[in-house]
Amino acid sequence: MAPHELQKDAVGGALAPQEAHTWSRAAPQPAQKRATASFSNPQLEQFILLRMVRHRMRLTPENTAVVLDTASDLPPGIQRRPNWRVVPLTLSFGDETFRDYVDLTPAELYRRLRSSREMPKTSVPAPAEFSAVYAELGDYARILGVHVSSRLSGTYNSASLAADDTGGRVLTIDSGTVSGTVVLLADAIQRRLERGTSDEEVLTLVERFRRSGRFVYTLETLEYLARGGRIGRAKSLASGALNTRPVIQVVDGVNVPVRRLRGRARSLDELERQLDAGSADNPNLHFGITHADAAAEAAELEQRFRRLRPQASFDLLVEFAPALGSHLGPGAIGVFWFDDA
Repeated sequence: MAPHELQKDAVGGALAPQEAHTWSRAAPQPAQKRATASFSNPQLEQFILLRMVRHRMRLTPENTAVVLDTASDLPPGIQRRPNWRVVPLTLSFGDETFRDYVDLTPAELYRRLRSSREMPKTSVPAPAEFSAVYAELGDYARILGVHVSSRLSGTYNSASLAADDTGGRVLTIDSGTVSGTVVLLADAIQRRLERGTSDEEVLTLVERFRRSGRFVYTLETLEYLARGGRIGRAKSLASGALNTRPVIQVVDGVNVPVRRLRGRARSLDELERQLDAGSADNPNLHFGITHADAAAEAAELEQRFRRLRPQASFDLLVEFAPALGSHLGPGAIGVFWFDDA
């Protein structure tokens, strides 16, 4: 996610659906303007929700599509659900440009990072790329775009610009997080679609997810995060003893330091401790793991976490997508969870 797209104070908008209004003949009213919102402003959220109550469209997998981006760590070629699509981010090494997973795999990225001091530049999909996907989904009456935090990436803003031209058919959602955590939110939306839901129920879910969804990860080094300019409040972890590993949590859409620990084993133990302290074992708990060229350790953590939370649902084991992994570097590994009670 690139200099121009990973923004510190991104401001974006989601288009509220348009509905038919019935006005009293005795008191004619002017047509209301379409409203935009980032779903982080309480007043705007309330306004959007009140309008959507009138909309009353019952959302199902047959009439509603879900669009994500590869900052969720889902490859664009894999449809987790028939009504899902994934739009790739891009990154460039010099004059070479690659789309996440399509032109460059995570394994190829990490080989390049290890053999070169050149830091790749990353960029978000252009609004036209989202527009093309929305057009492809022409059989769906509604589209819900579930995207990486607007405080980490400009992807949400780009998707919202494309949504502005759809007459309210597309609702873009700032997940407030990144990586597989975004997939947990999309999965929670999908579960509601399967039993029938509404825009207001989806947005209520999103607000609860933004408060309680968690993503904690550790790095082999802060070098890549610092070189890419995405270190955020985790900068305080940059100094310290050699052979120490930072543990970082995404809070309110930004990187926040947890602690710095000596040795790889202790940093992995901390991920387990964070999951233990931040969740309760029950069937509504959903969790997963993502990694950057650390498959063996990820598999080991999966077994540990399954023993720790035997009633929970282990939903996802993925690799960081190339654009995201380029900012974290080889060896990064994280756990994400959400209690969808």
